Amino acid sequence: MTHAGFKIVVLLLSLLLGLVPAWSQTKGGAADLTAQMAQGYDLIQAGKLDQAQEIYHRVLQADPGNPLALNNLAAIMVKKGDYKKALGYLEQARPRAKGYKVYVSRMCDINGVCLALRPSTDQFSGDDLASLIDLNISMVKITVIENRR
Repeated sequence: MTHAGFKIVVLLLSLLLGLVPAWSQTKGGAADLTAQMAQGYDLIQAGKLDQAQEIYHRVLQADPGNPLALNNLAAIMVKKGDYKKALGYLEQARPRAKGYKVYVSRMCDINGVCLALRPSTDQFSGDDLASLIDLNISMVKITVIENRR
């Protein structure tokens, strides 16, 4: 199975198992942090990575260790080709991701390696962010191994 095929299978299995439904941000509670993270996501989608990165750093100043901000910083690093830094952000996010509920309005695939999330204040269903962080860690590690070949 190809690398891309493996990623698609993992993502589809995650969806089928309910690991990647719409999530809700309930930790931190600040609606403006959610709005800032949504703006950061929109900037990622527009290709304005440096501006998005600044926003996520501001979120982390207000809420140190915010796993959603760290996840999206990892996605930015993947887009920039810095997989080591991406893994560092994801590893920082992992401990706070369990129990962190987040509703997601959209998600995007960054180079087939990492998923960035756009938070939503709408409440559909919630799940731990941990499963997505673990999925992103796996995909980045696979990419690093493949790039060594």
